[in-house]
Amino acid sequence: MRHAFQALWAIVQRELLKFIRQYGRLASALVRPLLWLAVFAAGFRNVFGVAVNEPYDTYIAYDVYIGPGLVGMVLLFNGMQSSLAMVYDREMGLMRLLLTAPLPRWWILFAKLAATATLSLVQAAAFVIVAWGLGTELPVIGPQTPQVLLATVSAALMLGALGLLLSVHIKQLENFAGTMNFVIFPMYFMSTALYPLWKLEESGAEWVWWIARFNPFTHAVEWMRFALYGKDPGLAPWVVLGTLGLCFALAAWGYDPQRGFGALTKRGPGGPA
Repeated sequence: MRHAFQALWAIVQRELLKFIRQYGRLASALVRPLLWLAVFAAGFRNVFGVAVNEPYDTYIAYDVYIGPGLVGMVLLFNGMQSSLAMVYDREMGLMRLLLTAPLPRWWILFAKLAATATLSLVQAAAFVIVAWGLGTELPVIGPQTPQVLLATVSAALMLGALGLLLSVHIKQLENFAGTMNFVIFPMYFMSTALYPLWKLEESGAEWVWWIARFNPFTHAVEWMRFALYGKDPGLAPWVVLGTLGLCFALAAWGYDPQRGFGALTKRGPGGPA
């Protein structure tokens, strides 16, 4: 156990030190959601009216509504960026070296996932602090704080596990941008990050409404949103935790050195290739 936790801390520490050396990484992670908060929310403040609906007890400003969605944006983009880092580590040979350690393969992957979630939480905390400075106060501190932390950590782990799973199937760095465009933007825009589900249904966009209902990112955002107000999130935690378990299990299966990367075995008419 001591050796396993030493390996966990070593991997998390490596990612943290790498993050600290990349001075522009935190700034670039904050620019995107802050632009949405300062520009998009301000421009559409009077266009999108958010009616009294759970978990809110009164009318709220639009920037307050999209706050949890923008936290989810930070977690989503860092989770996907971790996928890029995994592909890079695999091409450089680091993942092969890690997976030869005398530890279960799933534990090594869990350590990478924990490092990704830690970086996501650091960036999310920085965003909340800056959002407070811009006048958008999210009720993070209070009796509901443990619920908020649980929801945010679970969302960070789920999105990190999704990035881990995607890294199994992205064979080269050149393929990363195209793959991410088919993951990040659909997950974000077809969710409740920017607008409530009832508005999608009311507008007649039924197919978007159905996709948003089954989008795991929707449930991650809703869990955080309900946790901020100490309300019952319903099935959202089960969807998030179930997606986390499924993505991580498939990633652990895919990172078999004889299956997931590098030493792929293909059989054709001439036998093993």
